Amino acid sequence: MTDLPATQSTGQSLVALGELKQFVSIMIDKQLFGIPVLQVHDVLGPQRITRIPLSPKEVAGSLNLRGRIVTAIDIRSRLNLPPREDDEEGMSVVVEDQGELYSLMVDSVGEVLSLDEAMFEQHPSTLSENIREVSTGIYRLDDSLLVVFDVPSVLRFQGEEAA
Repeated sequence: MTDLPATQSTGQSLVALGELKQFVSIMIDKQLFGIPVLQVHDVLGPQRITRIPLSPKEVAGSLNLRGRIVTAIDIRSRLNLPPREDDEEGMSVVVEDQGELYSLMVDSVGEVLSLDEAMFEQHPSTLSENIREVSTGIYRLDDSLLVVFDVPSVLRFQGEEAA
């Protein structure tokens, strides 16, 4: 019997699968984003955040995660989006950058998506500048657009000096 190549339905046609990339899917203001799964340490429900005086607007505060202090980043503020409604609790995705843990505050966390690297595309020109500056590109899914977060770029705020 002949082995056939693995295929994936894209809604249009079947394509041979290349290398698969995995992303934790998150929603922010009705937009689907993905964080590379290998950069995700934890997914948390609502947390008690302690405000940090004189911190940038993107820094919501800090939280204690199993004895480690984690800086909480409000992704809506980082992307210049309106704040979440008071009745919406949200979730957090904990990532690591340069040995420090950060909690990215998002609206919701979905499933892990395995996507063919060959389907990865550059940003479309219609994507807002706020989103382009924190992402590496996109995947066109059957019913939505997945924007891939570049975690170090998400953690670089306006006004910070380049190191």
